[in-house]
Parts: sequence; structure tokens; C-alpha cells
Amino acid sequence: MFLDTPLYRCDALGRALGCAVSIKLETANPVRSFKGRGTEVVAGLLRARGEDATVCASAGNLGWALGWSGRRHGLDVTVVAARTASAAKLDQIRALGTALELVDGDHEAARERAAAVARQRGIRLVEDSLDIETCEGAATIGLELLDHATSADVVLIALGGGALATGVGYVFKTLKPDVEIICVQPRGAPAMTRSWHERRVVTTDTVDTIADGVAGRHPIPEVLHDLLQTADDAVLVDEKSIITGVRMLREHAGLLVEPSAALGVAAVLEDPVRFAGRHVVTIICGSNVDLDAYDRWSRVAGLAR
Repeated sequence: MFLDTPLYRCDALGRALGCAVSIKLETANPVRSFKGRGTEVVAGLLRARGEDATVCASAGNLGWALGWSGRRHGLDVTVVAARTASAAKLDQIRALGTALELVDGDHEAARERAAAVARQRGIRLVEDSLDIETCEGAATIGLELLDHATSADVVLIALGGGALATGVGYVFKTLKPDVEIICVQPRGAPAMTRSWHERRVVTTDTVDTIADGVAGRHPIPEVLHDLLQTADDAVLVDEKSIITGVRMLREHAGLLVEPSAALGVAAVLEDPVRFAGRHVVTIICGSNVDLDAYDRWSRVAGLAR
């Protein structure tokens, strides 16, 4: 149900961007994001080991996916999230019957609390991007791209914690290293991109972006190490470009996506010469968008239609 997601050439979007564009659609599944690929691996392994509970910190998508996989495999799942997390995503977690604990602060505070819960209860802490299962799940996207996007020149990947980038990037660097792997992050949440360029962990005090799914402040050292081996470049994009990317995906591809999923399109918008005449694959990583927020920031940016 999470494997073999649609991959197709989107000519209308390509004409608008000035390059050939293929879309890898990771939203056509029960949790509307790529996270289920990794959580299915985690949940299956936990049940095989006789474990019956787990906890994670999440901005929304991981929690929904782990809750869904937990219910399918008979696991007791607890999700810790910041009170400021997307209301739409939190509602989906609650709808599963998953235990949800909200904390003050941002995602980093949620990570600290989830680790504390794991210690107190003696249960498995699932750490997105650090746990190899989450990266292995994402790597299956890379394998599918290798099978079907044989003419790709570039793969554009939203960069948050790093599971998607390291998983897909590892596959390409191992099996088809001539394909360029470019990670994309909002300028308002630049920690991992800065860390990649400086080859050391760089943290930020705050984040300021509508792309909540990639809004981390503290890169994990082990994940950065892997990213340095698997990515060819990491770039930052402005909020206006992200919003324009969301709108273009709606208008030219018929897709309503969350801001993180439009980062690849935003990268092409900000550097069209770099991608002109090339075959670009962009991974649409999630569609769990808060419609009220979507309308609000679209109006503020003057891009609503």
C-alpha cells in the first residue's frame, strides 16, 4: 500500500518551469505522506521481537504514519508533538485513537519529551532519520525511481531530518551516481543545509517557515554524516517560492500539497538556468495541508486565485 507509488511525467508543469519534470507521488496512500514506508518497517520489526509499544516525536506526518502502522501491527503508540504543530495533522493522529501528548515549545521540545517517555516506560523511541528503518523505508523510493525514471538527471528532495534525502540519496550514489541529488530546505529553517555546507552540525535558535514538516533546529550528527555522503548539493529557498510551488502543483498537476512537498519546484523557480533542458524528478512527500492555513498564507503572499 506504500510501495510502487505513481511516477509520471508532468508536461504542463515542465512547460511552466522550463525543464522536463517527473513527479513521484508519495501521497497516494493511507497517511498521505512517504513516512508510512519507514513506519511499516519499524512496526513489523517491533512485533517480530515481541515488543508492544513505542513512542515518537512528530510534527505530524511521522506520528500519523506510526499510529497507523501501530494499529495495523497491534502496537501501543504514543506521539509527542508541539502544541503549535499543524492542527490538521494532529486531528488525524487523534482520529486513529493514538495517544497524543502535546508540549510547549517547538519540535525540539517534543523530541526531548519523547525521549523521556521512552526511558520512563522502557519502550522503543522511534527517531526519524536517525533510526535506520526510517531511512530504509525512504530508500525504497530511490529503488523505484531507478527502475522507472531511467532518464533522470536530477532528483530534488525536501530536506528536514534527513531520512528521505539519505535513503534516496544512498540508493543513487550506490547504483547510479551520475544522477545529481539536490536537497532543498526553506531559508527560514536552514540548519541542516548550513550543516551540510560547513560539514559540521549548525543549529539555529528559531525557525520561521510555513513548511512545518522540515522545520528542525538541531541536526542529528549521525544523519549529517550520512547526508554528506549521499547529497551533491543542498539549497535554501524563500517562502514566496514555496507558496508559488504549491500553487503551480495545484494548477499544473492537479495536486494539493503541503509546503514541504513544493520545495523541489521552489528550487527550480529560484534557479531556472541550472535546470533548463534537464530531466528533473521531484518527490511529492506529503499532502497533509491545513486548508485554513493554506488560504491564509496564500492571501498574505498575494498568490490566492
